Amino acid sequence: MKPLLTVLGRQKPVVPPLWLMRQAGRYLPEYRALRAEKGGFLDLVNDPEAATEVTLQPLRRFAFDGAILFSDILMVPNALGQRLWFEAGEGPRLAPELRTRAAIEALRPDMTILDPVYATVRGVAAALPPTTTFLGFAGSPWTVATYMIAGKGSREQAEARRMAYGDPAAVQELIDRIVRVTIEYLAGQVAAGVEAVQLFDSWSGSLAPAEFERWVIAPTVAIVEGLRARCDVPIIGFPKGAGGKLAAYARETTVDAIGLDETVDPVWAHAQLPTGLPVQGNLDPLLLIAGGEALDAGVDRVLAAFADRPHVFNLGHGIQQDTPIAHVERLVARVRRA
Repeated sequence: MKPLLTVLGRQKPVVPPLWLMRQAGRYLPEYRALRAEKGGFLDLVNDPEAATEVTLQPLRRFAFDGAILFSDILMVPNALGQRLWFEAGEGPRLAPELRTRAAIEALRPDMTILDPVYATVRGVAAALPPTTTFLGFAGSPWTVATYMIAGKGSREQAEARRMAYGDPAAVQELIDRIVRVTIEYLAGQVAAGVEAVQLFDSWSGSLAPAEFERWVIAPTVAIVEGLRARCDVPIIGFPKGAGGKLAAYARETTVDAIGLDETVDPVWAHAQLPTGLPVQGNLDPLLLIAGGEALDAGVDRVLAAFADRPHVFNLGHGIQQDTPIAHVERLVARVRRA
């Protein structure tokens, strides 16, 4: 059986499987060359041949146990009817901004926008090594909603949080729409060839506890139940910044594994999370940039904390673009030295 799927099935191999969030991307010279040839980020995402190549690039260098689909969480807002583009040096933009119920209700979905992603999945699935697990993904509803409401990323998600307090019915309508499309989207990825999926809730940490229950846990439950009704694949939940709310998230969402960001003490997480629940993480991406003995010590701390639990070794968030390739090689060797 594939090592990563083995761990997601609650078994513990001697050497933990390894992949890195954003492992396909700007730290690789081959990625930068292809992007320069093809154009902008969305040009790559919507070109199945190019996106397949980008997904496979890090596997050739590092033989990771997981391949993560090269795409973006904002494909869902695009399919829901918002225009998506990327401003050079500033990140994604979405229009119109969804500050009112009327703006939300005016959205006209177009699910054909997701067809290139499914074509990429088919291309990658046909080319993967036999021991590599193919991971699909989507953004969790709260994180996706923050972009849709503000029309861009924001440090504190203030626009979305204010709207959630001031007009919760409108935000609920938006969240419900995101949930429905996300179930369809992930099921489509599975039908095309992915073997497990991850839900990225990058901005879950901005919410107060009661809001976390409503806007993170409840929509995740809906996606997990909806996807399980259609597919039999492991689901990894990654509620970045959840901190002390991780145990409730694990218990209530019933995801198959929990991703831990770098701020979580792995010893604490092992003590607090349900016995036997697989975890993923949680090396600081900046420690990977630092390298050397500090990197070795950080890797060892994570491995030791989860020695008695099914564990997928990963970063606590995405790999940074200025990460030296030699440091990634050192990380891989350190994890696999057993």
